[in-house]
Amino acid sequence: MMINSQAKQKKALIIGISGQDGSYLTELLLRKNYQIHGIVRRSSSLNTARLDSIYSNARIRNQNFDLDYGDLTDTNSIYKLLMKVQPDEVYNLGAQSHVRISFEVPEYTVDTVGLGTLRILEAIRDLGLKSKFYQASSSEMFGSAPAPQHERTPFRPRSPYGAAKVLAYHLTVNYREAYRIFACNGILFNHESPRRGENFVTRKITRGIASILAKKESKLYLGNLDAKRDWGFAKEYVQAMWLMLQQTKPDDFVIATGETHTVREFLELAFELVGLNWKRYVKIDPQYYRPTEVDVLLGDASKAKKKLGWEPKVKFKELVAIMLNADLKNAGIDLQVGSTKSEDIM
Repeated sequence: MMINSQAKQKKALIIGISGQDGSYLTELLLRKNYQIHGIVRRSSSLNTARLDSIYSNARIRNQNFDLDYGDLTDTNSIYKLLMKVQPDEVYNLGAQSHVRISFEVPEYTVDTVGLGTLRILEAIRDLGLKSKFYQASSSEMFGSAPAPQHERTPFRPRSPYGAAKVLAYHLTVNYREAYRIFACNGILFNHESPRRGENFVTRKITRGIASILAKKESKLYLGNLDAKRDWGFAKEYVQAMWLMLQQTKPDDFVIATGETHTVREFLELAFELVGLNWKRYVKIDPQYYRPTEVDVLLGDASKAKKKLGWEPKVKFKELVAIMLNADLKNAGIDLQVGSTKSEDIM
């Protein structure tokens, strides 16, 4: 593993900083003494809950963290922020990232995911910046491709989101080869945490259990329980993002656990941890099915282990317990499940 070190303080621009990955990456880079600039979209309601404690503490202590308004659909704002910050590293984590919703808003999904990536890369090229660029690619690009999937597996996306990510992936490779930009694709398989959005199935399950135990809800409505996914812990996956940009040469990497489990397995384990039979509480709602489904995602991250020295530590059962404990705590339920000390690694 080759890692560059520099005496000067590095500056990072994180696009999509208010999301799950953005918040964990911010914490990681602050520990490494980076100066962080994050881009958030302007809306009528604040969407920085994952960053509130980070933002207030960092501003008081060292002025190493700042937020700016911007949007991947607005070329001018991307240019202005890149000129202002002139970052050493750019992490593009911004997107309309919900696969099922991408069928409802396909044009917006392609605009933010695909063309948004193009806007960043073109701005870096046009401004002549030496910034290293990380593109958040996705296992959804593989779609119906046979498992296990690795860096040489052909892409067969099954959603507008997956197709948009394929476009962003190839643009990243093209700008790397055509303009010698240090640009990397991190092909991350499903990665979860207590900070996962509430409309993603894993968080929907753990939050639903907490609501049932708190007597706030009596049923949990889900879609396809047979889909198989390779689930890892998001906090570990952002370490891989950073490692990619510390190498001497840019490259693309699959980041995954190498295990696959069905939604049903996640559901059964989570309910079992609190002593409940899931069949009494779960109803299948066809509205949550995708028009085209991805049946099996299973990643081969052997290249990342060899070249980055990265491999996951948190396994499936521990991940479920981490997420469930956090939602139980949020619901005011005095119950700790599993053997993990989730608060120490959240």
